[in-house]
Amino acid sequence: MAEDYDLVILGGGTGGYVAAIRAAQEGLKTAIVEQEKIGGTCLHKGCIPSKALLKSAEVLRTAKGAEEFGVTNTGVSFDFKAAQRRKQKVVDQLHKGVKYLMERGKIDVYEGKGRILGPSIFSPTPGTISVERANDENLMLIGKNVIVATGSTPRSLPGLEIDGTHILTSDHALTLEYLPASMLIIGGGVIGVEWASMLNDFGVDVTIVEYGDRILPTEDADIAREAAKQLQARGIHIQTNVNIQTDQLLKEENHVKMTGAAGDEEFTFEAEKILVCVGRAGNTSDIGLHNTEIDVQNGFIQVNEFGQTKESHIYAIGDVIGGMQLAHVASHEGILAVEHIVGANPQPIQYETVPSCIYSFPEMASVGLTEEEAKDRNLPLKVGTFSFQAIGKALVQGETNGFVKLIANKENDDLIGVHIIGPHATDLISEAAIAKVLDAASWEVAHTIHPHPTLSEVIGEAALAANGRAIHG
Repeated sequence: MAEDYDLVILGGGTGGYVAAIRAAQEGLKTAIVEQEKIGGTCLHKGCIPSKALLKSAEVLRTAKGAEEFGVTNTGVSFDFKAAQRRKQKVVDQLHKGVKYLMERGKIDVYEGKGRILGPSIFSPTPGTISVERANDENLMLIGKNVIVATGSTPRSLPGLEIDGTHILTSDHALTLEYLPASMLIIGGGVIGVEWASMLNDFGVDVTIVEYGDRILPTEDADIAREAAKQLQARGIHIQTNVNIQTDQLLKEENHVKMTGAAGDEEFTFEAEKILVCVGRAGNTSDIGLHNTEIDVQNGFIQVNEFGQTKESHIYAIGDVIGGMQLAHVASHEGILAVEHIVGANPQPIQYETVPSCIYSFPEMASVGLTEEEAKDRNLPLKVGTFSFQAIGKALVQGETNGFVKLIANKENDDLIGVHIIGPHATDLISEAAIAKVLDAASWEVAHTIHPHPTLSEVIGEAALAANGRAIHG
């Protein structure tokens, strides 16, 4: 027997469950099919658990430096298992909250593997979803509309077999029962840098190996250089331009050894474990896409500006479509898809107004174009930078490393991009994001009165600096 729905969502992660809530608000009878736990990767294997551990790292780092503030810190120690328990407590509480939201919205959640079927006796279009459940009682759901929100999984490299013991992904790292003495991180992107920062605070000897010529290749070059400098000053080893030679991987009981080449120079890397952080692949296999006309390129579902696939009643959102693989992006893509389904005439997402964050120490955040991207578009630029060293609140907090870089159009003063590295960057970026949404000019940011003493003053000063008028620098 089949159950009819206005909307069936494959995947109950951040994008999927937010879309479901928005659909319920519009009066749509809605179902979610989730293979694991509602909340998805972000809640259970990504954003939340990793940031919970990063908070433990921050507290440990602060405790070790407490004497600078007149606080005696004799006997500071770290209990990794206790940090893991706290992490799980946070995850469990949020999981409970998401389940409550599903109940309140009268959203049906089916646990099982969902697949899109082709046209059937139930539906003339491929909107029938089969749900394979653990108890072998399979179900059929008929959706007038479908949203694919199946997310992504960590990638690996050819020849680098993930075994969960010697060679890990971030999924495995989040469930470690003990801290290794050393960790070799393959990939210097956002995830690799966050893990390097965390593990370094926990006392692990960390090496980052990056194929490109710098870590954080998608960030502004000035930010990436400053990040590398600060991470190396903390004792994190960084090696760039390295081509890993996976055919020379050697595993021993508590030891992994591999080689890599940078031009004519060969390196040997040794560590207790390897953490592979080379991006994420969309979960497009075994979900029935072959029963549809949906276009998949390079492992990602192709959609229009509203998330609509070639099958007009099937949408896709979040990591599975590539693009900005961020939880907050998936949420808004889900809302956009639902509003398009109900004919609410939504405006497509302007991705250049979406902020991105890195939760390492130092924190980093950005919105808009990097200086390199702006130059590639031949935009006339003016750039203002301002250091946290001249900000009173940063001195009070004892965190003065880093700066804000603000890029504006030299001809019309429109804000092009804002890039931050330093204390609370991930919180400060929201001011720049709303400025981008409102198409603000740098003078408007400069003339916004920022309260004193706050870290936010650094953004106002950077905007003044873009026009040669910084007050404190």
